[in-house]
Amino acid sequence: MNIILFNEEEIQDNNVLLKDARAEHIVKVLRAEIGDSVRMGEVGGRLGRGTILVLQKKYPFEVLLAVELTEEPPEQPALDLILALPRPIMLKRILSQATALGVGTFHIIQSRRVEKSFWESNLLDPGEYELHLRQGLEQAAVDTRLPEVIFHRRFKSFIEDFWPRQKKKHELQLIAHPFGEKTLADLVSGERGRIALAVGPEGGWIDFEVELFQAAGFRCCTMGSRILKVDTAVVALLGAVNALREGGAVQLDSSRLSS
Repeated sequence: MNIILFNEEEIQDNNVLLKDARAEHIVKVLRAEIGDSVRMGEVGGRLGRGTILVLQKKYPFEVLLAVELTEEPPEQPALDLILALPRPIMLKRILSQATALGVGTFHIIQSRRVEKSFWESNLLDPGEYELHLRQGLEQAAVDTRLPEVIFHRRFKSFIEDFWPRQKKKHELQLIAHPFGEKTLADLVSGERGRIALAVGPEGGWIDFEVELFQAAGFRCCTMGSRILKVDTAVVALLGAVNALREGGAVQLDSSRLSS
């Protein structure tokens, strides 16, 4: 963990008592001692430091910290990810990794090639998926703002009814597709506005879905000649978008997703 996150209700008189995996991390990984300070943040709030007041080094681990939060969180990432619902084990990785790379909102949608049984997963409960969002913030992003996650069980309803109210928030709308007319570099380089990026299921979008995205204003982009699994494609796309925004040179020419 690069930052220890806690909820508002966990702080009392500017102290936070940890008795879970966070305490174990401080003891076993950071090897901290009384008087040491660690990076901390309140979920949805400020960041700062926590000074260790009490430390129980044996199981059950326990750490009491005096917390001082003085920094505002970073700005919300200027990218929203539209993702055809993948199988749950893959979704766990995507939520964590994409949060670390910077996503403001996840729109998890239905697609022809999405198995309906995926929608019955417990992972779609806020108490389950938020654990993976927090992991992304703690391990890499050093941020306190959890991305918003919105589920859309009907594709046409999402693209025809919901999205028209959202599109005005975005300067650029992209859909990853093997036969895109432009490379990601062509479309993203120099773009500073908000981006919406759509990534399909294992096997890719069907033609009908691509046509509806295009009718909604999305532009097809390619990102490399290799066939990638969805979680790999998401990381590659987000990493490339971040690099291109910052002026990096990224060579991208085609995109495929596969099981």
